[in-house]
Amino acid sequence: MAVVDGFSVPETSAEKANVYRKIAFRIMPLLMACYVAAYLDRINIGFAKLHMLNDLGFSESVYGLGAGLFFIGYLIFEVPSNLYMMRVGAKKTISRIMILWGIISACFAFAQTPMQFYVLRFLLGAAEAGFYPGVILYLTYWFPSTRRAKMVALFVGAVPLSGMLGAPLSGAIIEWTHGAHSLTGWQWMFVIEAVPSLILGLVCLKYLADRPGDASWLTADEKAAVEADLAAERELTKNDRATVSLAATLQDRRVWKMIAICFCSAVCSYGVSFWLPTLVQQLNVGDIMHVGFYTAIPFSAAFLVMYLIGRSSDRTRERRWHLVGPFTCVCIGLLGSVWFHGSMGWALLSLTIAAIGAYSTTSMLFTIPGLFLSGVGMAAGVAMINCFGGLGGFVSPYVVGVVKDLTGSTNNGVIFISCVAIIGALLTLTLPKRLVNR
Repeated sequence: MAVVDGFSVPETSAEKANVYRKIAFRIMPLLMACYVAAYLDRINIGFAKLHMLNDLGFSESVYGLGAGLFFIGYLIFEVPSNLYMMRVGAKKTISRIMILWGIISACFAFAQTPMQFYVLRFLLGAAEAGFYPGVILYLTYWFPSTRRAKMVALFVGAVPLSGMLGAPLSGAIIEWTHGAHSLTGWQWMFVIEAVPSLILGLVCLKYLADRPGDASWLTADEKAAVEADLAAERELTKNDRATVSLAATLQDRRVWKMIAICFCSAVCSYGVSFWLPTLVQQLNVGDIMHVGFYTAIPFSAAFLVMYLIGRSSDRTRERRWHLVGPFTCVCIGLLGSVWFHGSMGWALLSLTIAAIGAYSTTSMLFTIPGLFLSGVGMAAGVAMINCFGGLGGFVSPYVVGVVKDLTGSTNNGVIFISCVAIIGALLTLTLPKRLVNR
């Protein structure tokens, strides 16, 4: 132990590891549970699509546009939401977001027209805006950069985890509840899967602490240790952190380069998320329950591997190639799924590689902004990167949907996503080592 400002601060690596392990076990399970619920409410439209389009007479283009409109609402409200979180705190912000999107998600069960579908997708994006960048900002209050990639990977691991758990769950709900009380299976799916979001929103108000100094479950010495690490990191990189205001953030070319990389990542990850059930169904695996179980395989592999990639990045202090590699996997995996379309085993393996790459780009991407942003610049910058870059989530499902309507096949849309993945890898290689590898 070392004495700092009257506190006995943990000094050895083992002592500090215990402090951060304690923090991780306290906050990460709840944050992950929230993101699982959020992402499930965001992408369960991919399973509803398998029956909803026929029931409501929607075309593939209507589905693609509606899926993508989520990100327009996201774009408009994300930066204000993140800046507002700095004023009111994380727990109130996350609670408000969870409750709103749970209510809106349940309303999808009663959409009957394309316009109702479009409006609800827009409102869902507006409600959720600020959650992901808010949590990324929140993690910078608790973990220094040398430990953050693992935490971001754990948090983003909720995305494939939601697919791993949600894919068979969605398939089972649709199959087992169809016709109950005059509702279709996909309508019941929207209602049932909205409930966890509402419950978790209330839990956040009670359970989360906004900062280490507010955490009653940390000792004074442990709080001092965390604050000392974060202060040392700010001091070490203060010459790099020129972006400390909203105006400066808007003019920072590094932020706009990260937006471009995030756009490519979003095209990949949401292309996989929204269309994976459809691509698996095209392999003729059986009924919707079998589609759910086979869809869980790529998500399960992604959940495991993306954490290992984040852990490797923290250990080696290397960021660029840990991001280039996943982009390359997306390209290889998606092209492989087209090439091996006639072989279920090889096609499923290819989709698994694509899913691993797609979700790993997301987790690695957001370990980088905190290396050159701080204060208001960090809040605004992460929100800008996620919302403008996240427009790739609008482009990807819409392009694939239009291509499917025009050609009767998803192949050309999948090839489009593969090309975007290569662009993302090339953009990542232009990031200077001095900026990102630390």
